[in-house]
Amino acid sequence: MSAQAQMRAMLDQLMGTSRDGDVTRQRVKFSDDSVCKSHLLNCCPHDTLSGTRMDLGECPKIHDLALRADYEIASKKRDYCFELDAMNHLKSFIADCDRKTELAKKRLAETQEEISAEVAAKAENVHAINEEIGKLLAKAEQLGAEGNVEESQNVMAEVESVRQRKREAEEEYRNSMPASSFQQQKLRVCEVCSAYLGLHDNDRRLADHFGGKLHLGFIQIREKLEELKALVESKRDKIDQEKLRRREERPRDDRTYLERSRDDRTREESSRDSRRRRSRSGSSSRRHHLRSHDHRRHRSRSRSRERSSSHRDKSKDPERRYDSNGRSKGSSEERD
Repeated sequence: MSAQAQMRAMLDQLMGTSRDGDVTRQRVKFSDDSVCKSHLLNCCPHDTLSGTRMDLGECPKIHDLALRADYEIASKKRDYCFELDAMNHLKSFIADCDRKTELAKKRLAETQEEISAEVAAKAENVHAINEEIGKLLAKAEQLGAEGNVEESQNVMAEVESVRQRKREAEEEYRNSMPASSFQQQKLRVCEVCSAYLGLHDNDRRLADHFGGKLHLGFIQIREKLEELKALVESKRDKIDQEKLRRREERPRDDRTYLERSRDDRTREESSRDSRRRRSRSGSSSRRHHLRSHDHRRHRSRSRSRERSSSHRDKSKDPERRYDSNGRSKGSSEERD
């Protein structure tokens, strides 16, 4: 990266997307789903492991230092809870790495020569001492680079005592193994970064591993994951306590009002139901009344039709006589 690009990145990180009035950069907000929330919290594995043998390439989401600056400014006024997204991201990544570590252990167990449990414990002791030496050497080099020469020398003195312990552990391991088997390189998988470590690795190799970017990057990611877990858990506890406090501090009058409102709603619903039942009964009685009224009208119409028909018959034969019920008694000729 050129000096100009470095200066531009520093300005972005300090002032955010609005530092030069570029409207196009402000179209993407740090809260968009396309922005990497782990990058905003400075813990994305794509950035941490860049340039190592486990380089993940570019992150599929947006990384922008200016957006990180915008988030840092806005988070002072409001909690966006991006820690949960970052925690889930790191948890998924670490779980995948742990699965790879277990597979590597199984492959080593299948390919390497079987040894007894006692010998395996002694070999594990040598590996643990190697790890301690490597960490101390990496620490001494870091202190020397920072200018703490005296502290660096104290750490190197401690390394010498650990080396003596290593020689004793290797001698004990050599005595428990045949000469031909002892010369074979016994490998071990690093629990932090899943790299292979040899039982007979020299100090330089150990220092390069434990002080290397890959191992330190995994340590940083795992520590950040634990930090995010604790932070998310504390926020959840705080939210639960706040809900409980509000529930307990709610005035008794409010609870009485709610209970009264509930009783009023119950009475209103019961009265509404009774009105519905009365309405149904009234409508049924009206339907019955209408049906009886229609039946009476039908009977009266039938009688009217009968009377009209008998009247027509009388008009056709005036000499025909009828009794009081309208039945014909016959004409005068028929009676004669």
